Amino acid sequence: APCASASAPPKHKLRLVKAYKENGHIVAMPGDGINDAPAVKEADIGVAMGCSGTDVTREAASMILMDDNFSTIVAAIEEGRNIYNNIRKFIRYLLSCNIGEVLTMFLGMLIGIPVPLLPVQILFVNLATDGLPAIALSMEPGDKNTMKQKPRNPNEHIFSGLWRLILVRGILIGVSTLLSFITVYSMSGSVESARTATLVTLVLSQLIHVFECKSETESIFKIPFLNNLWLIGAVFVSICLLAGVVYLPFLQKLFKTVSLSAEYWLPVAGFSMLVPAVSSFLTGLFKNIFSSRYHFEKV
Repeated sequence: APCASASAPPKHKLRLVKAYKENGHIVAMPGDGINDAPAVKEADIGVAMGCSGTDVTREAASMILMDDNFSTIVAAIEEGRNIYNNIRKFIRYLLSCNIGEVLTMFLGMLIGIPVPLLPVQILFVNLATDGLPAIALSMEPGDKNTMKQKPRNPNEHIFSGLWRLILVRGILIGVSTLLSFITVYSMSGSVESARTATLVTLVLSQLIHVFECKSETESIFKIPFLNNLWLIGAVFVSICLLAGVVYLPFLQKLFKTVSLSAEYWLPVAGFSMLVPAVSSFLTGLFKNIFSSRYHFEKV
């Protein structure tokens, strides 16, 4: 449980900080005088007063309150948690998408079909439809429940709990994209049509997945879509660029694509939705299996 102590002599402050840390607590220690410096330095988060604090205490602290207002500590913690969470979202999205692209190419060569995507098409995906949504995702506003979360383990690395999410989503994106190529190639007999369908499926799968990356614990169908207008704008721009590559003649020539007829859009749409559909199923399945646990991580 949270603990607070006040009006303790300097030597008791240091002993209290050490005792709390030995019992597994995350300790924050504010101070302003020279005598507070040892306890401030020992704490997980040492907080010094910017106006009234001494130089020694400020040097020992990891946080300095420039306005000497304790409520600033809460705001700083919340901002730090939001930044950390957004970095994890950014990493999760980019790595999942890159794994999906690598699997598409690797599995295609493994089963002996024509190359699913040309280098220039992969370049388009990486520059136009990976970068913009990822940057917008890093501007995600903070979760209203951020301050209700327990402090994370100081020894926890930024990938903790992410590898499972990244690998599962990357595999789903790669498999669905490859299935789109195989399906359209068998329907049309045209490598150009199949590659175009593969490109569209890959991009749409990634753009759908970017919304899933907004939360590590909720299904995509429970995540608020409209709280990040930067992300909405980035996805819209990416879709416009994709439409131009597929239907504008001068871009078709550059990216080796062809216009997709209506009959090919059905498998493209179906395989694009495979990732969120399977993800939501797995989320519900594991919630039922592990419902008795205190903490649940989406798989």
